[in-house]
Amino acid sequence: MTELEMFQAYWWLLIAVLGAALVFLLFVQGGQSMLYCNTTLQHRQMMVNSLGRKWELTFTTLVVFGGAFFASFPLFYSTSFGGAYWLWMAILISFVIQAVSYEYRRKRGNIYGTRTYDTFLLINGFVGCVLLGVAVGMMFFGGSFEVVRTNLLDGASPVISRWATTRGLEVMACWQCLLLGVAVFFLARTQAALYFINNIKAGDDFAAAMRRKVLVNGLIFAVLFVAWVVVLFLATGKQAGPDGTVADVPYLYLNNYLSMWWWAVAFVLGVVLVLGGIATGAFTSGRNGIWLSGIGTALVVISLFAVAGYNNTCYLPSNTFPQSSLTIANSSSSLYTLRTMSWVSLFIPVVLLYIIYVWRQMNRGGITAKDVDENAHQY
Repeated sequence: MTELEMFQAYWWLLIAVLGAALVFLLFVQGGQSMLYCNTTLQHRQMMVNSLGRKWELTFTTLVVFGGAFFASFPLFYSTSFGGAYWLWMAILISFVIQAVSYEYRRKRGNIYGTRTYDTFLLINGFVGCVLLGVAVGMMFFGGSFEVVRTNLLDGASPVISRWATTRGLEVMACWQCLLLGVAVFFLARTQAALYFINNIKAGDDFAAAMRRKVLVNGLIFAVLFVAWVVVLFLATGKQAGPDGTVADVPYLYLNNYLSMWWWAVAFVLGVVLVLGGIATGAFTSGRNGIWLSGIGTALVVISLFAVAGYNNTCYLPSNTFPQSSLTIANSSSSLYTLRTMSWVSLFIPVVLLYIIYVWRQMNRGGITAKDVDENAHQY
């Protein structure tokens, strides 16, 4: 392995870790989607206050995820973010209205009413989860784009990547991608219920209601995810040969797991932990199901990114121009850029420790009725 290949693999792993953190933190969006699911006004406000302490982590992780892709794999950034912009604009708009909602929902003089901002939170809860799942699904099932590097010399239109017609709308209509998106939505709802059990102290009735939601949403997620995994393992993927020529390979992702067995172990272990978290939340009085499910989710997502990008796999296949498909080899930054940024990445553990510290401080004591009735800061 050359030095460039080593740094490419390293940065792809960092992208996978950030993607895993983002999927875990989507429990905020999942919780927003449950605000009006048989909850009282007091319980709803406790749920909002609980999520309000965490929503910025999801938003920040999404921005860092995009920034890391821009710095390490700029061709993906220009192709996906710049080409399929209807998909990404819908995602970003849903997150913008989320930020506005937490800022103004309970502010004095709110002329639109709390319910208006609750509606924005519901929209973000559904759209944010489903479309982010669709965006990840696009990394396996591709899109309709062409990459022509010589376009940089075209003074009238120096655009490297061009999408066929709908600028990403066809991705939102891809049933394989939508299947993953809906699965992510129900995973987020499952983990939100687990988080509420862990964080909100509102009595036995509330805890019992959340445990029922863990069971129902967890079962739906499990069925959808198993169906998507079957579709993925049966799918034909695109892989670059030694000379860079892209060819269709039947059962590529299944073969990737078999040839890179350690990622298969991570995948299976992650699935077991997610199921263990669901069982803990649904059938026991334990409050730590969110951590079992969260760690399991991270392992599964990291392993999926691994089989999507390693082994010369095209992590963004082009369905119309196969030779334009992106791999970590043909879409990365230069060796100098990757090496320089790798020094910066050494600060990531410091940032993670800071997040853990802040999380513990904000979660100390949990959310109680006192926070709703007496706390000066309300979301």
